[in-house]
Amino acid sequence: MGEVSQSTIDAHILIVDDDAEIRDSMHEFVKLAGYSSSTAASAEEALDMLKDSNIDVVITDIMLPGMDGLDLTDRIRKRFEIDVIVMTGYSGDYSYEEAISKGASDFVFKPVRFEELLLRLRRVLKERRLTQERIHMLEKLKRLSITDGLTKLYNSRYFYNQLKIEIDRTTRYQRPLSLLLLDIDRFKEYNDQHGHLEGDKVLVRLGQVIKSCLRKMDSAYRYGGEEFTIILPETECDEAATVAERIRVAVAEESFYPEKDGPTVFISISLGVTEYEWQEEIAAFVQRADKAMYQSKQAGRNRVSCLFRSDLR
Repeated sequence: MGEVSQSTIDAHILIVDDDAEIRDSMHEFVKLAGYSSSTAASAEEALDMLKDSNIDVVITDIMLPGMDGLDLTDRIRKRFEIDVIVMTGYSGDYSYEEAISKGASDFVFKPVRFEELLLRLRRVLKERRLTQERIHMLEKLKRLSITDGLTKLYNSRYFYNQLKIEIDRTTRYQRPLSLLLLDIDRFKEYNDQHGHLEGDKVLVRLGQVIKSCLRKMDSAYRYGGEEFTIILPETECDEAATVAERIRVAVAEESFYPEKDGPTVFISISLGVTEYEWQEEIAAFVQRADKAMYQSKQAGRNRVSCLFRSDLR
């Protein structure tokens, strides 16, 4: 085996072959190429190893005892995000197309030329890395599209998407669903007195306080300006009011320092809570939460109000 230059991509390779001599020589080759590797003598052993190992690529012979390499490839591709390179010494029995149809990323003939295998392995790893980078980028773009840039809570567009999903679920399973809407009291005055930069700090901190008060199943959104909304699945109005009160108290106890060495400033919020009612339009549901919040404003601010559809008749 000639000298092989070191790899620049970290990867773990699993070599599957029932021939111990081939396994050992390929193991040494993979190490020389700069990758870590493990070996397995059968497809069954390989599948057991894949359950707990951080494998990036499997290089497998097609002719294996028991389950053959094509069936192994098929199972790997259906169960794991792992690339497979298949090897065979029987060109008349198996085709490149057959291996690819099972999900193989590449195909080589025995006796293996290690330089050729290294080129194919590097190509597979490069494509794997580029695919992962694209996936991460798409995930990042998705997060950005549903996240409020300032508070890092979900944004209002995502709120309406999720609210529709929750309404569909509560309708299908006839389970309760509540909605909470809150607004910072006299926030315009705070901005006028301390500046919008300090106002933004309040919004960020408020988002953090809200998240700290939520249960696992709840989700918080910046609805617009200084308004925030929270979807509370599996929750009746009185229980939602308890969550709202917990948020109100936490915010009231939070201190802000808009001026260096200046006095401590406290803020308060007004909250409205309502429960979804059968076959109700989304707009009516949200509007009732908004009316409940304004009831809190009109009653003196810094409080929680619950409102049912029957209250509006």
